Amino acid sequence: MRIEGPAGGRRSGILAAAGGLAAEGLPWLGDLEAAMGRAGLDAVSPAVQVLVLLTVLSVIPAILILTTSFTRVVVVLSFLRSAIGTPGVPPNQVLIALALFLTFFTMAPVFQDVHEQALAPFLEGTLSQAELWPRASAPLHDFMLRQTREADLALFMGMAGVGPVDGPEAIPFHVLAPAFAISELKTAFQIGFLLFLPFLVLDIAVASTLMAMGMFMIPPMMVSLPFKLLLFVVVDGWHLVIKSLVESFR
Repeated sequence: MRIEGPAGGRRSGILAAAGGLAAEGLPWLGDLEAAMGRAGLDAVSPAVQVLVLLTVLSVIPAILILTTSFTRVVVVLSFLRSAIGTPGVPPNQVLIALALFLTFFTMAPVFQDVHEQALAPFLEGTLSQAELWPRASAPLHDFMLRQTREADLALFMGMAGVGPVDGPEAIPFHVLAPAFAISELKTAFQIGFLLFLPFLVLDIAVASTLMAMGMFMIPPMMVSLPFKLLLFVVVDGWHLVIKSLVESFR
């Protein structure tokens, strides 16, 4: 049942998303959709409607964090801050905001495809609820699949008991999502290791120099920090790191 109007569009969109997630391994959402469809949305009390809406909204941030480029970006930026030796600079608010904007930038083509292929036709009434979730998830599915390692994908397919599939597009979303997440973490750790190397060499050089001069009472970190900041500024570190991060998704 589809209710016309802005409120009806939002409710039917929630039901369509619930139906899609049910098909991807969350059957209780499918039961909820079926129950609400039989009773009619107007028969459901406003309190229950608000509860369902808040439940869906509470899950959306986790889904967006672990199914987009946000995980890799924020982990790499955190490693960079630790490698320089300034755990409080940039502040967490700046780091998260930068990671969010970089996520929007890298995911813009995917979001555009979702809008053109699914959201816009659905709002215009040319796309049914049953077709909304497959059309909306296809661009995100392709993006995640490109960034996921085969070993991680095989691990979760084996644990889920998913046998050979007809093609990459047939891999269930609930199997692809965790495989994509741990692949992103591994890639972020690899980039973090490379970021640590030049600063580690500088720390070792400063510590050796201080020991040779007999200056044991001066912490090496206090002396190496200005030089690490100078090195990062001279090589235009922010430009290099952000460029490498964005290009790693292409």
